[in-house]
Amino acid sequence: MRQITLKIVLAVMATLPALALAHPGHEHTNSFMTGFLHPLGGLDHLLAMVAVGIWATTLGGRAIWAVPAAFVTTMLVGGGLAVVGIQVPFIEQGIVLSVLFMGALLLASAKFSLLSCALVAGFFALFHGAAHGLEMPLTANGAVYTLGFATATILLHSVGMAFGAVVASIQAPIINRITGSVIAVAGMVLAFA
Repeated sequence: MRQITLKIVLAVMATLPALALAHPGHEHTNSFMTGFLHPLGGLDHLLAMVAVGIWATTLGGRAIWAVPAAFVTTMLVGGGLAVVGIQVPFIEQGIVLSVLFMGALLLASAKFSLLSCALVAGFFALFHGAAHGLEMPLTANGAVYTLGFATATILLHSVGMAFGAVVASIQAPIINRITGSVIAVAGMVLAFA
C-alpha cells in the first residue's frame, strides 16, 4: 500500500515543475498549459478520468497500471487521428457515455479480465483523445500540447487511484459504489444537458 501511495505522490510531484513554467509569452509553455487545462476544464473529462483510476485500483494487480496506461495510450491515438484530420464519429456522445459507463462499472464493482478492462478504458479514451486533438489551438505546438493533456490525464488517474487506495485501506468498498452512482448520475445529467 505504501509503495502505491509513494508512486502516486511521485507522479503528482513530477507534474509540478511543468506548472511552474506557466508564464505568458512562452509558446511551448502556453501550449502545455492549454493542453493540461483541457481535461481539467470539462466535468465530463474529469469524471471519466478519475473513475478510470478508481476502477483500476478496485481491479487490483496489474490492472492498477495497465488500465490507465491503456486509456492514456489510446487517448493519444485519438488525439493524433483528430490532428491529422481523421474524424472519430460521435465524440461527444462517446465522452458522455464514458462517464455514465465508468460510473456504472464502479457502482456494480465490475471486474473482468485484464484485457477486457484495458479494452473498455481504451475504447472510451479514443473519444476523449479525439476531443483534445480537435480543440488544439492552431498556434499550439502539437507535441507540447499533447504532453499537457497526457500529463493532466495521468494526474486525474492518479487522483482516482489515490482515492481507491484510501477506500481499500479503510475497507469501505461501499464508498466506491456511492462514488460510481454519483458519476453515473452525472453522466445522465450530461447526456441531457
